Amino acid sequence: MELHNIERPDIKKDKKRLGKGHGTGWGKTAGRGHKGQKSRSGASIPAWFEGGQMPLQRRIPKRGFTNIFKEQMRIVNLETLQKLEEVEFDIQKLEALNLIRKAKANEKAPVKILANGGEEFNKKLVIKANAFSKKAKELIEKSGGTAEVI
Repeated sequence: MELHNIERPDIKKDKKRLGKGHGTGWGKTAGRGHKGQKSRSGASIPAWFEGGQMPLQRRIPKRGFTNIFKEQMRIVNLETLQKLEEVEFDIQKLEALNLIRKAKANEKAPVKILANGGEEFNKKLVIKANAFSKKAKELIEKSGGTAEVI
């Protein structure tokens, strides 16, 4: 016997044997209490079940709706582009720089350039993207750059 396989003989407990007579301390109701749904065999109650009371998710009023025609966009802000040393950007370059996701679900989602942080934007950039916000396009062209929609 080696040091790494030494086992204590008292480390494993035996399984609790329920319903084996009242001398064991776990006879008769065997720890289930008296009557009720949980005392019966095969009883399993879902975590959200409220005993027949109107469930919470049905008591609370419905709000709003989900627009199934909503178009998902991958967005990039001008302040992010200004911090970089690059001057020309297209979708492949933005993906390579990890500025937009290449996730399976959003792989084909269009890229939109937003003007967030563009108050002090003054870099001459050439950007090719699927969409631009009005302010972003205005700021890019004002600083001498070009915003090309593809």
